Amino acid sequence: MAIRRGLRNWVLAKDADPSVRLRVLRDLLDRPGDDPDVVRAQKEIGRKGWAARILREQHPPGQWSTSGTSAVELYRPKYVATNWRLLLLSDMGLTKKHPGIAKGMNLLVRRRFLPSGELGRLGSEVCITGNAVRMLLRFGYTKHPHLKPAIDWLVGHQKKDGGWHCFRSATGTLDCWEALAAFAALPPVSRSPEVLRSIERGAKFYLDRLLFREGQTPYAPWFRLHYPVHYYYDILVGLDVLTSLGYGNDPRMRPALARLEKMRNRDGTWNLDAHHPDSEDPNYRVRGPFYPLGLEVPGRPSRWITTTALTVLRRAGR
Repeated sequence: MAIRRGLRNWVLAKDADPSVRLRVLRDLLDRPGDDPDVVRAQKEIGRKGWAARILREQHPPGQWSTSGTSAVELYRPKYVATNWRLLLLSDMGLTKKHPGIAKGMNLLVRRRFLPSGELGRLGSEVCITGNAVRMLLRFGYTKHPHLKPAIDWLVGHQKKDGGWHCFRSATGTLDCWEALAAFAALPPVSRSPEVLRSIERGAKFYLDRLLFREGQTPYAPWFRLHYPVHYYYDILVGLDVLTSLGYGNDPRMRPALARLEKMRNRDGTWNLDAHHPDSEDPNYRVRGPFYPLGLEVPGRPSRWITTTALTVLRRAGR
């Protein structure tokens, strides 16, 4: 994929976060794992930039933001407690080899997972379980004893229409994308026939709705590109998941891809529109206080969003 020189220089600049540079080199420029620039970026993650800043705030027992380590304290307050910090770190290229990751995940798994694959005292929700599976896989816990039960749980809680829902519902919703994202993080060789069938049904659910059509009127937050992702949805989230699963050339992807291309700035970048897009909707309610956790400034060009968008377009042959 050809990236114009100015844009390439911007996403690979010295002041760009090493996690962004790693993604650009690996996913857009096809640099091999032993390439000196790839090795350098990988080593810098956790030593400088966003990941380093997050890790510096970790308490000695392994948690963030709270003095205790109960299941509730690892999840709340949103979006600064341990669960949310680890989600970000899982995006950045760190693994369980880092002692901070090992400590945090040990707490999260010990307090939140049950043998059935469900999650502890806060109840069993697809969004929480899907995010936890995605973290386990990205951090390298591919043989963790709780992984397969959790994946089976996600397969078993898929709705008849092919979607998922975090709350009581007979039908799925585009907002509940975490199970499909968890399956996307699972290496293809590790996907069982049941998972493959679940992916096929889930992809059809999204494609039939063009990734953004649900309800009688368009839902504005789905057209605000955001990061951290947490459990919020937008069209870039959907495009990232579907293209990573190999559906980039499906004709039903074209409207969402076209919308993404229209959101591009004249210099080739994309803006970060929001940290938590639904919070701007007066009808959206969050139980308890929440605290924004942002890495870049909303309303300005974002290296993270731009890298994701370019990766999506590349997978789709655009």
